[in-house]
Amino acid sequence: KVNMTKTHITRPLKLKYLGFGFYKDSKTKEWKCRPHQDTVKKFKDRLKELTCRKLPGTVTSKIERINQVTRGWINYYALGSMKTAMTETDAHLRTRLRVIIWKQWKVPKKRQWGLQKLGVGKDLARLTAYCGDRYYWIATKTCVVRAISKEVLAKAGLVSCLDYYNERHALKLC
Repeated sequence: KVNMTKTHITRPLKLKYLGFGFYKDSKTKEWKCRPHQDTVKKFKDRLKELTCRKLPGTVTSKIERINQVTRGWINYYALGSMKTAMTETDAHLRTRLRVIIWKQWKVPKKRQWGLQKLGVGKDLARLTAYCGDRYYWIATKTCVVRAISKEVLAKAGLVSCLDYYNERHALKLC
């Protein structure tokens, strides 16, 4: 018996099957799979929930939860092509974590201390610390990006989406 609500005839580009979408590779002229755009959006929304500034907890506990979700999602979709999506997600996730760290430092004096501890000069740390409470704007400033870099977040335990995807994708293709 066929379920008429789930069954339909459509073009491969519009098809969503088990979370995967399909596209024709222009170089090899072969059909390939990748996570469907709705699936990627749902993943980004889940990461947005986990990196909410209002949620209680330490940065390390949030990173642990993010790693669980990221690893699970990438392990499932590693067969597909999603390098661009992982690059964008990785950069956005690091920015959101910088916002969380900046908010946890609360007062300018603590922010200046935190930046200096991460290797920023005293004058630049003071200028950045007293910029105000525009969290996302400050989290994208060069000073904060260099201080709370990818390496610093990796040391705190964050798994890079792109690096983990490249590792898993290579294993799935063998």
